[in-house]
Order: sequence, then structure tokens, then C-alpha cells
Amino acid sequence: MMKKLVFFDIDGTLLDDEKKLPESTKQAVADLQEAGHTVAIATGRAPFAFEPLLRELNINTYVSINGQYAEHNDEAIYKNPLRASVLEELELHAKLRNHPLMYVNEENWYSNTEEHPHISAAIDSLRVNQKVTYDPMFYQDGVVYQAFLFCEEYGETAYRQAFSDLEFIRWHDYAVDVMPAGGSKAAGIKKLTEHLQFSPYDVYAFGDGLNDIKMLQTVKNSIAMGNASDVVKEAASAVTKAVNEDGIWHGVRMAGLVSNGIPRTIRR
Repeated sequence: MMKKLVFFDIDGTLLDDEKKLPESTKQAVADLQEAGHTVAIATGRAPFAFEPLLRELNINTYVSINGQYAEHNDEAIYKNPLRASVLEELELHAKLRNHPLMYVNEENWYSNTEEHPHISAAIDSLRVNQKVTYDPMFYQDGVVYQAFLFCEEYGETAYRQAFSDLEFIRWHDYAVDVMPAGGSKAAGIKKLTEHLQFSPYDVYAFGDGLNDIKMLQTVKNSIAMGNASDVVKEAASAVTKAVNEDGIWHGVRMAGLVSNGIPRTIRR
């Protein structure tokens, strides 16, 4: 069997709604690795927010922060930071509307507001064992790959109209990812695929969220989780079962990645 490069989103794909890793998912990843495939992560999370999962699954390749930072074997192979001048303008807009911001890189996250219920609700939902650092000036001198804008959905429009050079993707009722225009998991996957010298036809991706849409549309062999919304499912080549219904285990078999013989390529 020709070896493949297989990307998995984390939340809602590898992890269920309780942020737990189903045993069947863990077995599916081990099956892929035993078959000789390269298993990788493609997530909106920063590396510090999924280190325990990397260790548990024995994975050393990932596209993180929605494609803005990628590593293979502890070597950074792609970085796409936000410009300080753009962040300064974003700060001004957010302060006028009393919307908190956080800044994220591969090592930590930094907030410009010490306490806010929207920050607490969104960050607590991720269940990451790393305290948010209060540093309102970090954006000026630090490297920032992504910002979190904390506002309700009706507040997004003003930002989208003001910042054509930024992408805004909602991941929580109170939180939106902010990244460079053109930045996405798909862009990071392309860089990593080229670095590892895989053909695009040998790349697979599993996802469930709005920030997975471009990835699922771009990767040749894409699988949406059964728990994904309809708009996400429509972006994928195929749909597997939900994460809590052994969706990954079924998905890798549906794609022929761990079967004997020639794997079945998923076609659009």
C-alpha cells in the first residue's frame, strides 16, 4: 500500500464533546501508524494546548493555530505571523466596542483584559491546562500567529468590514479566531505536504468545524465527521459517523487506509 499523510482536526474529530479521546479513535490512529502512514494534526489550537494528545498518540507532525504554524519532528517548517501594525488597528477597534482580545503563538496565550466573562466561558470550554497570561502590550513586540476576538455574533460585521486583510472564523458563542487573510489549515497543510514530499493525491483530512471547511474543500481525500454541520459535510468528499459513534475508526476503514489491498481513493 502506498503510504499516506493523514490529518486530523482535534475538537469534535479526535476528541468528543467532553474533550475525551475515544478508545476506538486511539486504536484507529495506532492502526494507521502500524500501516506505515504519517499521522498528523490540523487544528485551530496552539501547540501548548495539545501537547498531551501528541504524546498519547505518538504524533510529531502538525499544522496548528489554524495553519499559521507547522512543525515536523520538533522543527518549525512554516510560520505565518500577523503584522503588528494590523494588530494595533484591531486593538483600537476592539477597545471602542469593549471587546477583549487575546494573542496566541506556539508557546502561550496573552490577554489584554484581566477578567471578562466571555474570555472565561470560551477558554474554559477548551479545557487547556495553561493559565492565560495578562499582557496587554504583547502584540507590539511579541510574535502573534492568531488573535481571539471576544464578541457575540452580531458584533462581527463591523470587523469584517474594517479588516479585508484578516480572516474571522467563529468557534464559540463568544469567541472568533482572527488570522491573516488567506491563512487556513489548508495553507499549512500545503506547506507540510510539500516539505514531506507527499503527492496531494496521497493526503487525507478529517474535520468537523467551520475552520475545517477550506481544508476539506482543498485536500483531495476529505472526510467530515457525522457530528459536523451540513455546511461542513458539503465541503468534504465523504462523511463518516460521529466522533462518539467510532467515527474515526469507521472513517479510516471507509477510506481504505488500514485495509488490505489497494486503498479506495475518495472522489468528489
